[in-house]
Amino acid sequence: MASDWKECTLAELGEIVGGATPSTKDEQNYGGDIAWITPKDLSTLKGRFISHGERNITEKGLHSCSTQIMPKNTVLFSSRAPIGYVAIASNPVCTNQGFKSIIANEDNDPMFLYYLLKFNKSAIEAMGSGTTFKEVSGNTMRGIRVHVPVSKAEQQRIASVLAALDSKIESNIKVNDNLAA
Repeated sequence: MASDWKECTLAELGEIVGGATPSTKDEQNYGGDIAWITPKDLSTLKGRFISHGERNITEKGLHSCSTQIMPKNTVLFSSRAPIGYVAIASNPVCTNQGFKSIIANEDNDPMFLYYLLKFNKSAIEAMGSGTTFKEVSGNTMRGIRVHVPVSKAEQQRIASVLAALDSKIESNIKVNDNLAA
């Protein structure tokens, strides 16, 4: 069964959201119960989902900067240092400025977007600019052109095949880690 695909921008698939870092000089910004993710947290992630990072922030920290709480199933994409770590939020989270995350609109499947970003990592990385380290801006991210199935059901079908493989890999990693321990 052939499905219809369309070319569109990432901005047409969902809202692209950046993050921010509360001042580290004010210790009252940290140690709360708001999950705050940095690219470093994704560097050691062994699966597709993340619930929290090394540090949480407080309400004070949240309101002290431009980070915002994004809903469960937001697709997190590190946009600098390095470009291309991808994860799905398993609960509401916020991020530092090293992300351009996508909150999928209702016509698109977050798991499909996860695989779409993984597939396009090298192309997105090539669009990065900067002298000290490469970074992908929000405008660049919003304008990235991709091909996606028109039907959300077709996106879900494709994502479920890929997810089944990743679930098996993640299960094998856990077994290996347990054997190593």
